[in-house]
Amino acid sequence: MPIRILPSQLIDQIAAGEVVERPASVVKELVENSLDAGARSISVDVEGGGARLIRVSDDGIGIPRAELALALSRHATSKIATLDDLEGLLSMGFRGEALPSIASVARLTLTSRTLNDEHAWQIASDGGGLGEARPAARGPGTTIEVRELFFNTPARRKFQRSEKTELGHVDAVLRNLALARFDVEFRLTSNGRAVLALPAAEGRDAQERRVAAVCGDEFMQHGRYFSRAIESLSLHGWLAAPAFSRSQADMQFTFVNDRFVRDKLLRHAVRLGYQDVLFQARQPAYVVHLTLDPRRVDVNAHPAKLEIRFRDSKLVHDFVFRTVETALASTLDGSADVAALAPVHGTDLKREVSRAGSAGARQNHLALQPHSHERHPAAAYVPLYERLHAKPSGLAVRDADNAPVPPLGFALAQLAGVYVLAQNASGLIIVDMHAAHERITYEKLKTALATQRMQSRRLLVPLSFEVSAREADLVEQFASELAAIGLDVVRRGPQHVAVSGVPALLEGEDVESMVRDLLSDLAEGQGVGRVEALSNELLATMACHAAVRANRRLSIEEMNALLREMERTERSEACNHGRPTWTSVTLEDLDRLFLRGQ
Repeated sequence: MPIRILPSQLIDQIAAGEVVERPASVVKELVENSLDAGARSISVDVEGGGARLIRVSDDGIGIPRAELALALSRHATSKIATLDDLEGLLSMGFRGEALPSIASVARLTLTSRTLNDEHAWQIASDGGGLGEARPAARGPGTTIEVRELFFNTPARRKFQRSEKTELGHVDAVLRNLALARFDVEFRLTSNGRAVLALPAAEGRDAQERRVAAVCGDEFMQHGRYFSRAIESLSLHGWLAAPAFSRSQADMQFTFVNDRFVRDKLLRHAVRLGYQDVLFQARQPAYVVHLTLDPRRVDVNAHPAKLEIRFRDSKLVHDFVFRTVETALASTLDGSADVAALAPVHGTDLKREVSRAGSAGARQNHLALQPHSHERHPAAAYVPLYERLHAKPSGLAVRDADNAPVPPLGFALAQLAGVYVLAQNASGLIIVDMHAAHERITYEKLKTALATQRMQSRRLLVPLSFEVSAREADLVEQFASELAAIGLDVVRRGPQHVAVSGVPALLEGEDVESMVRDLLSDLAEGQGVGRVEALSNELLATMACHAAVRANRRLSIEEMNALLREMERTERSEACNHGRPTWTSVTLEDLDRLFLRGQ
């Protein structure tokens, strides 16, 4: 066929193929328009999962009568006017394609009123053909009704799923937007039945109630809030404890400048922050908001705007990774600086490594000393059973000097040579002593390693091998960073590198594979974490062999020393393999178990 201009309606329907995948896509575009219009209350009504009807109403600024037809025209928008506007974009939408694309595959009615208008105006589109604007009744704001989606494209309609499935996708879209904009009220009804009702959330408490409504109460019970800002980067949100890990990545919410995105770089950075505390292939759960200069991120990289590009991807990745790692490292006594609380006095890495390597000797003496002021709990603390009838905010246990009870309480006994039983202000604490001691030993090894530059061990014969030109460039670009981690590698040609030294801790590893993996990480903007990860893996193995074994009988003083060390140790909620180190049984749990008060 000869080259020719396509008909306008066909152009809109092709665009709709990119924008309108299913009813949830329509809801997303319309609600984002409402947010850009300054709405503080948005209602979504659907029928038939959105196939029969989608109605989105808001209290935004509205659209003047003269602009109603323009709103349904291609590439017509009020959000950008120049290239500078596009590069510094803060609005949710900007292309001006959503409304005409939706109108081309459905029967759309747009009703809107501005604050200055005496009444609302309405315009309709039936598969792309525009009618005349006529008066209508509604308050300030906008209502858009989309009926019979894909009525004129039956092939697309065949790909739609059941009503329940489509409603689930609509619900998920609204929940994502609700976590992005806490200041907006969201409501969803299906076939006249209320599905979602989220009032505007101002303040931390209200925001956490919304997070609990979206992610579940159990998420918030295990979640901890964090916030950090450096220069023009800011990150905040909620991270679930490792004990709340999931089998799939279904509870991972990442937002950039209040826009929900599925960005691989962000998710990889958060996952990396969890690497020391997650069990095998388990997935973390989190809600994280990243805020940065809009000129440093490109949101115009995907038709649905779910994928983005960062101008400084390495900086963003490292910032998110270190922030999450630090947030998860907070200790039970409220501090995240374990080195300041439990420094390695009078020892260096070699001594720590030699201690960890002699696990047999460690079995006879637990290298954790109780504090001189600690007393035997039986003499100074009220026994648990004497307080079962009490119903204060916390269990009234305290020592003779009215000192506060530590988070993990005080040891009572040892069970089966494996578990330490302790009593704190809420009830009973059960500790896996091997997992707990393993984490303590591991963190001490890492602290000792971090206090000095990684020592390099010279290879007897330098190892040479070929790499790509891009990887050879990276060797030169990151020469100082590689030297800092004890890796002596230089470029010998356009596609040739030579390794003459490796970190002493990794002596005996497959040097070529390690360097290739490291260069691959650098090429993907993930920093020089490969050597650090290998070092930590080796330290974790050493710590596991050094930790106290099952059936090792501990005295009350040793148990208390273990509890106090756990409270001062980073990431003590899980061992190096991601298994939990302790759990609690509250008095309320015990009351329910024994049917007390029923």
